[in-house]
Amino acid sequence: MDAFFAAVEVLDDPTLAGKPVIVGGAGARGVVASCTYEARAFGVRSAMPSVRARQLCPHAVFIDGHFSRYSEMSRQLHAVLHDVTPMVEPIGLDEAFLDVTGARRLLGPPETIAEQIRLQVARRLSLTCSVGVGRSKMMAKLASRAAKPRADRRGTRAGAGVMVIRAGDELAFLHPLPVESLWGVGPATSRRLHDLGIRTVGELASVGEPTMVRHFGRAQGAHLAGLARGDDPAPVVPDRPAKSIGHEETFGADTNDMAALQRHVLRMAESVAAHLRDSGQAARTISVKVRYADFTMITRAYTLPFAMDTGPALGAVAGALLDAVELHDGVRLLGVSASGLQANGVSRQLTFELAGEPAAHRFPGPGDETGPRRPGRELEAAGLQTNWQEVTAAVDAIRARFGRGSVGTVAMVGDGGLAVPGRREAPWGPATDGHPGP
Repeated sequence: MDAFFAAVEVLDDPTLAGKPVIVGGAGARGVVASCTYEARAFGVRSAMPSVRARQLCPHAVFIDGHFSRYSEMSRQLHAVLHDVTPMVEPIGLDEAFLDVTGARRLLGPPETIAEQIRLQVARRLSLTCSVGVGRSKMMAKLASRAAKPRADRRGTRAGAGVMVIRAGDELAFLHPLPVESLWGVGPATSRRLHDLGIRTVGELASVGEPTMVRHFGRAQGAHLAGLARGDDPAPVVPDRPAKSIGHEETFGADTNDMAALQRHVLRMAESVAAHLRDSGQAARTISVKVRYADFTMITRAYTLPFAMDTGPALGAVAGALLDAVELHDGVRLLGVSASGLQANGVSRQLTFELAGEPAAHRFPGPGDETGPRRPGRELEAAGLQTNWQEVTAAVDAIRARFGRGSVGTVAMVGDGGLAVPGRREAPWGPATDGHPGP
């Protein structure tokens, strides 16, 4: 999709049309999540610090973002894609790979399918997208990027919309590109390649695989050399299940107030649990992420012998993990995530086997890297999971009828009243320099 989050905001508020719109955190610690091409003309880009974006484009309109709205539009997008083929691999909310091999007999050649996708997206979503066609996921991705609009101080120029890279043209298209275009070439790998005098994909291809293996090791070296030749064997994997569900927030000011952080953890745990239930899943592993003021980061995780999907149960585990974290220099970012996912309703033994308190099933606590064993907290989580299931079902029913913000926990009540967080209340930083959430 083209500037997806920002385009949705303009669609919902036509008075923003033609203006430099930035979706992201407007505070000092915010980052740009998306921006219109009018903002890109000034050099604003996704993942850029909002402070820098405001310097480049002082008259930009900042919008906090509406993640639930983007999710709704994403579902409509994927409905369009599934009308073409069931072989759809989602990549985030606004992007997907399609294997159209089996659709060509019915729908025509790939370039025709690509044009029809753009037409249907425009008709059904009133948004624009760019489509790349190639024999591999990497080539299709690079082609879609080349098909996008371009913006500079002279204005926005329409892109091709559809770019087809045929097998015989791959190297001519690929080799002039910078090495950063290849998958897996991040800042560290890019610096190492530059140190070797390699700046384009063509230069990488000319060096040869033995040299790459010597400098980067067998696996990475062979992988880089293969990509430079246009070889990407990764297939389209439809219906790839989510590996985790998480919620994290960047605070406008560092804090080492454990009581406040515990309240934030409970809110986040409730958010994660709600999304677990929405997706029909439960989780065995709960993780807490903490980023300090100096940008160092730690994570703590615990795996239970049973799966959970209620906020109080997840909150008990996440709270115990946070309790064991040292709050030196203040906390900049806090997050809770759930993994080890399984279908909700899978038979699980909650308390019977826990009575024996096996050592592997006990929470870590403060004191050292693993901490003293605290079997009582695991029993607490099991009890909360059992006791809150009926209450949680009632809460879900109320929210389904009256809206997500109709009911919540005490931890969600602040000066402005009840504020039920979405899955990612402040994924790109706070809108102000205060704490996010209540």
